[in-house]
Amino acid sequence: MCTVCFCGVVEDEQATCLTMCLCYSSASEDLGCRRGDFSRKHYGSVELLISSDADGAIQRAGRFRVENGSSDETSDYTPGTWRRTDVHLENPEYHTRWFFKYFLGKVHQNYVGTDAEKNPFYLSVVLSDQNNQRVPQYRAILWRKTGTLKISLPYSPNKTLSVKSILSAMNMDRFEKGPREILNPEIQKDLLVLEEQEGSVNFKFGVLYAKDGQLTDDEMFSNEVGSENFDKFLNLLGDAITLQGWAGYRGGLDTKNDTTGIKSIYTVYQGHELMFHVSTMLPYSKENKQQVERKRHIGNDIVTIVFQEGDDASSSFKPSMIRSHFTHIFALVRYNSQNDSYRLKIFSEESVPLFGPPLPSPPVFTDHQEFRDFLLVKLINGEKATLETPTFAQKRQRTLDMLIRSLYQDLMPDMHKVPIKSTDVFLSFVGWTHCLALKLKTIVRGDAPTSLVTTGLYRKEPWESQSFCSTFPYEIVCADSWGQSFLVSTDTAGVMLLDGETLPPVQVFDKTMVVKQMHVLEPQDLLITRADKGKDARLYVFRLSALKRGLEERQLVRSKCDCRENKLEKTKGCHLYSINTHHGSELRIVAAIRNKLLLITRKHPRFEGPSAAATGTDSPVEEFQYIREICLCDPPVVMALVDGPTGENDNMICVAYKHQFDLINESTGDAYRLHHVDANRVNFVAAIDVYEDGEAGLLLCYNYICYYKKVCPFNGSTPMIQSNTSDFHFSWNQMPNAIVCAFPYILAFTTDSIEIRLVVNGNLVYTAVVPELQLAASRSDIYFVSSAPVSSASNCSSRDTSSQSSPQTPTGYEMPMFPSPLGDGEAACKHIFKIPLCNLVGRSIERPLKSPLVNKVLTAPASVMVPPTPLISATHSLSLSRMEIKEIASRTRKELLGDTTDSTQPDSTVALCYFELESYLSVRYRLGSESTEADLDVQLHCSTSSEVEPEKVLLRAESPPVASAFSLTTSFEEDVLDLK
Repeated sequence: MCTVCFCGVVEDEQATCLTMCLCYSSASEDLGCRRGDFSRKHYGSVELLISSDADGAIQRAGRFRVENGSSDETSDYTPGTWRRTDVHLENPEYHTRWFFKYFLGKVHQNYVGTDAEKNPFYLSVVLSDQNNQRVPQYRAILWRKTGTLKISLPYSPNKTLSVKSILSAMNMDRFEKGPREILNPEIQKDLLVLEEQEGSVNFKFGVLYAKDGQLTDDEMFSNEVGSENFDKFLNLLGDAITLQGWAGYRGGLDTKNDTTGIKSIYTVYQGHELMFHVSTMLPYSKENKQQVERKRHIGNDIVTIVFQEGDDASSSFKPSMIRSHFTHIFALVRYNSQNDSYRLKIFSEESVPLFGPPLPSPPVFTDHQEFRDFLLVKLINGEKATLETPTFAQKRQRTLDMLIRSLYQDLMPDMHKVPIKSTDVFLSFVGWTHCLALKLKTIVRGDAPTSLVTTGLYRKEPWESQSFCSTFPYEIVCADSWGQSFLVSTDTAGVMLLDGETLPPVQVFDKTMVVKQMHVLEPQDLLITRADKGKDARLYVFRLSALKRGLEERQLVRSKCDCRENKLEKTKGCHLYSINTHHGSELRIVAAIRNKLLLITRKHPRFEGPSAAATGTDSPVEEFQYIREICLCDPPVVMALVDGPTGENDNMICVAYKHQFDLINESTGDAYRLHHVDANRVNFVAAIDVYEDGEAGLLLCYNYICYYKKVCPFNGSTPMIQSNTSDFHFSWNQMPNAIVCAFPYILAFTTDSIEIRLVVNGNLVYTAVVPELQLAASRSDIYFVSSAPVSSASNCSSRDTSSQSSPQTPTGYEMPMFPSPLGDGEAACKHIFKIPLCNLVGRSIERPLKSPLVNKVLTAPASVMVPPTPLISATHSLSLSRMEIKEIASRTRKELLGDTTDSTQPDSTVALCYFELESYLSVRYRLGSESTEADLDVQLHCSTSSEVEPEKVLLRAESPPVASAFSLTTSFEEDVLDLK
């Protein structure tokens, strides 16, 4: 008997059975359905909070969103498995601060112009290499008074890209004055200031100590000292530093005359400097009952932690107790000495957008380092979200508009009148040494998002993928998962069944069956395909059990002629079809034949499982019935089926064509305008049906935009389509080819990257570089194809490892190595990777295999022996003087700018030395602030010789996730592309 699935196959056929045993389990289908269900209730609900004094008199009231953990959250996880709450910094600066990372000090061009409303704008364009993965692409930043827009465009060596075409991709086609190139290198300093308006890299948070029973802010601010538990909490947050002479980020505190206290709490988290304004450490005055000096700092912090003594039954803190028009978020922390745990509760002002991570249920943390990790991420994300509220957004817009107009007035009198050309991208390179000095100054100042080194916990990321097949020789047209196997339609070899690396592919259909679209429905024992093209295209339906039986019995491979009985009638000429994702009660299919929709349903749901075909014929065609025909004005490009709340005459079809998304009632055929696309060119990507707390909604994806629209039923059948407070939209950095929802994430698959965001707010979490990327399947587990194999971390030397990331582009994940050019007649093998859906939606996982997205291992040089360090968070004592950094930077700046270096044609040796110093400063400054007794040795030599060996910067420190010595080397030729 087969030990794999106990199907009765004899022992000598087990190798074949590994490929053919396709167990009918609904687990993957259940997970697939869960992708369409999410709830914003995990992020709390808005409540009216009223505070009163000791006599019961009402003092103040306010509306706040209260997060206290979801009451319906499952808590069946065990230690060592994933929780559904994943901790991520949202919109991390090392992914969002493009100008500093990709433009400053690199070959790029800047332009200025005025739009149709006579408002000035600036455009910066660069041809960059994505994280040095040999994937060149254009990056463009558009600065306008309404904000900043960033996009990536694919690079083609045979096609030039004009500035106007870039602006057209940003939906700017009309100008009052066309863009002109700016040749003054000083503009880069001004553009860096514009980018810094997005928000500070460093943060200051208030920490207010409240005794049990205290109900007013005067009482809380008047606590002269804290308790032992409060001191323990402060020690968990960061390090106690002496303010006088402090050279790091000071967060508005006095570091010269001790007017704001003697000590404070400071730490560094993922490259961000954090200063805490602790109430008991700020100056105390017995004569001033309101403690104005303390309120001056904490009251002007956007986010404040309130540490309250007492148990949960005692009087709880309310945000309305604090008189502040500036503080928008309060984090209430309680310590339970009985079980040594912390409880967290978050209050956010009503106008603050949703931000993660959502609190677990119950919001109790017994692991203190896990609590610190969660709290710091929640605070940072909260402050970033607050900057998007109307109060701060309007101020920032006014500031940005003022800066842009002032810069425009300064530039126009002296600017060269160079007319725009259709191909004038990347022809000039100005102010190299000036840019390097500016970049170094930003790093020394501590405002550069250049490091990912952290004292946070080491975690496996949920999007880590597994290598499924590394030697597939065919182009993949479409695919879907079948049990643990993978059903693939190829361009020249028919349809094959893959079972990973262990066994060779098994052919299911020959090359006469050209399948363009497919769905594997295991619980329904169905395979649905769309084969051929043009007028010959049709829908075919097969029983999975019949296909499986044919494979087990080693029957002949099916051809197109063998599938005549599997054709669905009236589907000739079908160019697109869609099925409902939640098909537990009834399977619905909509086939598009030019501008006509054909609605088909299945008559009788069959018994689920491999024995479903014990009775009846091999073809399930007779089980399907034609319902009705719906005519449209144009052929649809994208379709999605939306389930109504009752399923009776309220099911709908979303179609995209021309410049619009329409919603069509399946029963009546009536069409309603859902969304109009205001753009000259529209690239429809997807319409995904999602269900928030049971109510239907749609994610409409086109161009760079993803728009969430809730569809509310009205009078049983007519959808109510209007603006809703829950509607929102966000933009991708690169135009996606496919979109996948795996809640809480939404993934965009572009030509060379996977962009990962959160569904509830569209905030960026991570961008992974995957050359020549193609999404293959996503109904259950996510399969994607790349031309680049995975490099073995164990075989990489420290030099090879460091060369994969520039000093400005730290990478935390293993990425594919781009293959060498192929010879004539040599075929490139495709590499198939798999992201288990259970990882993304929050189920327990095992350690994945090597893949493009796994954590990078930094290997130590052979000459340095470092003992292994357990995967625990490092302590965060301070051992680095910023004055030492400034002294080294000053000496290097003098060597760069004071010697015989030409400011317009920098010597490669000097540039190399400068990049070495930049790498050293960015990593040493961040790492030194977090490491335990970090010993950093630097050897920097500037030589005028043309043959200079790149020096290595050696760092020895304890820092998770990998505690080892490693070297950072950067080549000038690698960091700057040869654009010619």
